Amino acid sequence: MSKKFFRIFLILLLPLMSASTDKSKKAYELIYDDIQFLKQQIAQIESKIDKNAEDIKLIKDQLKEFSTQLKFSQTDQTSFREDLKNLPSQYQILLEKLEQITVQLNKVSENLLALRGAPPTTPEQGQPAKKEGEQPSAEKKKEEEKKEKPLEQKPPTPPPSLLSPQEVYNMAYADYLRGNFELAIDGFKIYREQFPESPLADNALYWIGECYFSQRNFEEAINQFNDLILSYPRGDKVPAAYLKKGISLMELGKKEEALAVFKLLISKYPLEEETKIAQQKIKELSEK
Repeated sequence: MSKKFFRIFLILLLPLMSASTDKSKKAYELIYDDIQFLKQQIAQIESKIDKNAEDIKLIKDQLKEFSTQLKFSQTDQTSFREDLKNLPSQYQILLEKLEQITVQLNKVSENLLALRGAPPTTPEQGQPAKKEGEQPSAEKKKEEEKKEKPLEQKPPTPPPSLLSPQEVYNMAYADYLRGNFELAIDGFKIYREQFPESPLADNALYWIGECYFSQRNFEEAINQFNDLILSYPRGDKVPAAYLKKGISLMELGKKEEALAVFKLLISKYPLEEETKIAQQKIKELSEK
């Protein structure tokens, strides 16, 4: 009887044991799946961390570059402030020169009017009276014939006030091309004084700076280029003014200020021809 009962007990126990084993197996499978899922999430998080690290590095590099540009900009502003301190005295000198030129032009106008309205000179005026019976010699006759003939004089150049704006500008530019820099400077200054609203007023100021640059008067050239940049910030000669200002600073041995000007030119006018020259100048300065 006991054996039979034991067999019945084993038969009932076996299904329970197999059910317990299946549950344990399913539990392990679920845990394994959870671990795999967590691994995938960790891998995705690590990938995002790496990407964020690259983005942070890029932002740091951009901030570093921006800081460098800001430093150059501050250096350039400091240079501007120093130049602006000298502007009042320079303007006073320019005004005095312009007043002198105006006085000279008025005199030329008066002389021109006098020449146009003066009566013709007769041969007898200013000549000593001849003695009676005196026969002039052959040489004296020739001299008298020459004096009797009116002298052929070229008409004087009319003052700028009688010329059109384009004629005044062309005369000054022609003097610049011929190397008559002082005459060109005076001509361009007269143009700016008489035609301040002309579309070529900024060009005239630029060529004044070029004249001083050609004379190797780099300090005065920088003053003129600064005046152009401040007075005509949208003028077509501003990139060239930046370039020549930088080269003038190079000639004066101011390497850091020249670099700042060249880099400012490149950042503001990346598509201009002057930018290519500025990049070459930066390379030259870096090699020194």
